Amino acid sequence: MARPTRARRSRAKADGGAAGPERWQGLEIESRRLLAELWGAFLLTLVACGGAALHKTDPQTVSAAAAVVAPAAMVLAVIYFMGAVSGAHVNPAVTLAFALRRNFPWIRVPGYIAAQLMGAVLAAAFLAWLLGPVGELGSTSPRADLPALKALVLEAALTTVLVNTILGTASQAGFLGPNAAIPVGSYIALAGLWAGSLTGASMNPARSIGPDLVRGDLSHTWIYVAGPLLGALAGVALEWALKGPPSRAGARAAQGEDEA
Repeated sequence: MARPTRARRSRAKADGGAAGPERWQGLEIESRRLLAELWGAFLLTLVACGGAALHKTDPQTVSAAAAVVAPAAMVLAVIYFMGAVSGAHVNPAVTLAFALRRNFPWIRVPGYIAAQLMGAVLAAAFLAWLLGPVGELGSTSPRADLPALKALVLEAALTTVLVNTILGTASQAGFLGPNAAIPVGSYIALAGLWAGSLTGASMNPARSIGPDLVRGDLSHTWIYVAGPLLGALAGVALEWALKGPPSRAGARAAQGEDEA
């Protein structure tokens, strides 16, 4: 009997394996990926919401710039320490974009998104236990004079560029893993610096859903779910128009370069 090729073994790992020891190995690898996504979303939400909440309550100690740069730095760190494990999506819009781009198997999308949402909710609950209901737990909402439709369009536009940045760097072998952290983190900081005061520059449904669920106010949540998801669609369409079919490098970046 012919031995399975490396490509077949990789696909078996991504799909959870076939049976017996191979299947167990696949499940073990996938559980590590899901734990990485949960932990990454927890850290990102904790820093993003914590910084926003403390800025609202004590702006002299935590400036607006610090509140928006902190989560960008956290994303940079997360990509460095766990990008090779799960791809460091930590954002349902990014997972959707990778799947639409055919860099990530659709069968794994629900697990990744569930892990990201769980991590965000746990972070918001931890923040509420730690600080109490300060600063609305750093939740995102449009500025009072910004209509909901404009806020939706802005979040979609911000996420479009985020997805372009992630997919664009992921498609280049030289930007795999740690090197991808620099452009992605830089863009998140840039987006927050100019648009943070308008919508919070969430670009991440999990980051916004977490504090909204914990504090029990979902009045603006739809903006931060629909906007980033629309932005993911637009970002993938632009990436396809600019670069054509997906690359092997993109799949490695999306699934964790050590395991894809």
